[in-house]
Amino acid sequence: MRLELRHVTKRFGDFVANDAIDLVVEPGQIHALLGENGAGKSTLMNVLYGLYAADGGEIRLDDKPQHFAGPGDAMAAGIGMVHQHFMLVPVFTVAENVVLGQEPTGALGMINVKKARNFVTEISNRFGFDVDPDALVEDLPVGVQQRVEIIKALSRKAQILILDEPTAVLTPQETDELITIMRGLKESGTSIIFITHKLREVQDVADQVTVIRAGQVIGTVPPTTSQTELAEMMVGRAVDLAVHRTEHTAGAVALSVKDLTLLDPEGRAVLDDISFDIAAGEILAVAGIQGNGQTELIETLVGLHKPSAGTITLQPPAGPAQELAGRSVKSILAAHVGYIPEDRGKDGVVQGFSIAENLILDQVGGPPFSSHGGLKMKAIADNAAKLVEEFDVRAGSAHASLSQLSGGNQQKVVVARELSRDLAALIVAQPTRGVDVGSIEFIHSRILEERGKGTALLIVSTELSEVTALADRIAVMFRGRFMGIAPAGTSRNVLGLMMAGVEYEDALAQGARGGTPTSQSEHDGGAEWVS
Repeated sequence: MRLELRHVTKRFGDFVANDAIDLVVEPGQIHALLGENGAGKSTLMNVLYGLYAADGGEIRLDDKPQHFAGPGDAMAAGIGMVHQHFMLVPVFTVAENVVLGQEPTGALGMINVKKARNFVTEISNRFGFDVDPDALVEDLPVGVQQRVEIIKALSRKAQILILDEPTAVLTPQETDELITIMRGLKESGTSIIFITHKLREVQDVADQVTVIRAGQVIGTVPPTTSQTELAEMMVGRAVDLAVHRTEHTAGAVALSVKDLTLLDPEGRAVLDDISFDIAAGEILAVAGIQGNGQTELIETLVGLHKPSAGTITLQPPAGPAQELAGRSVKSILAAHVGYIPEDRGKDGVVQGFSIAENLILDQVGGPPFSSHGGLKMKAIADNAAKLVEEFDVRAGSAHASLSQLSGGNQQKVVVARELSRDLAALIVAQPTRGVDVGSIEFIHSRILEERGKGTALLIVSTELSEVTALADRIAVMFRGRFMGIAPAGTSRNVLGLMMAGVEYEDALAQGARGGTPTSQSEHDGGAEWVS
């Protein structure tokens, strides 16, 4: 099926989100839609999927004009969409989610559960998805949940599949698996519109790339176009894709963790005797395949979990050392600890609050934003105006609801809030997840600026290139333990061996002999590390 968008325009009040956009997607083609956060990519696809009504232009399928009153019309025409935030019912099984709204029924109108399971199994086997139809969605990893969304779309006979930022919450291994799935769908004749801002993925899988900036098409180019050119088309200026770290001397130990252990309700060690020190003005980055205890480490450090054993000691530049283990999140943040969570939607922002309110979430207990139990609205507004400009948050107004921002701009709000505070330590998880290249450049520079101020930083990232670019030292986690702490400049091969469960000294020896990581056990999802 051939898709053509002609001069599609979408406005929200005076704001033009899509300005006379033209786009052609050929049958069996993977067409990447590339652009910054807030460029208008998702808005355009929401118009195509019938969620928004266009204010101008037309949609044509096989040269026939289409008029979609809603998603039902789009699905009936052969268009499916997998949203960045999944539309699944967590307490339902995979089969129940896939057939929701089109349930196969038997006698007396009862749902035919066997037929629903077989339906899912047939699609899963055909495309190599390996999804259990009886599994509860809430028990599935994010990558598998995404496969369920794709199965849902294919079950409705989608010939054009829209994937909206599909890799924003995936590990590198899950991303590689998704790319394999996309290639298989293409071979079966399905057209894919791949919305992203990740240049490597575009070059890996796309047949054509259309770049959108500020609601307008900048151009359609082949995927062989260099990353530097693509980034400049996206941002409208030259983007330095390299991270420039300056050498400097770290200070005294500012954050010290000794023998940290966390047990789950069954008594198993989620964190197993973790110890490390971070000096003032040093970045310790934690690498590893997701699910090996990194999330629990971060959450224990900021008070979301009470450790079963061990100490967490903060030594601020002035004043006595403070023990943080067992204290509340509020108390730890008040001790000049910043926290950028891995799931901003769950732990970093309040969607129904304004941007200005989100910028002071952890600072409303006293001056300068409140006094005698009341909020000081001018101080809040002035703070928001300053930070929105300083951190380039793309918003019509700082008083607008945060929910109106793209994911990348929401991340900027979290980063702006935490880095505007006076910090002794900063705990960061996935700092650039779901963020475009221009914003990645900015966030990395601000992290390094914080390092230069003498803040101790712990950064957890599943992006190995980000870890190696930012870190002064690199710790690798495997099944709740540190495999060792390696110096900056350690090869990807050695780090990969450590990610597969090899201790640092042994990884060094194997790396010198040319050894390569194979795979983790089923416990870790069977993920394979590839350099």
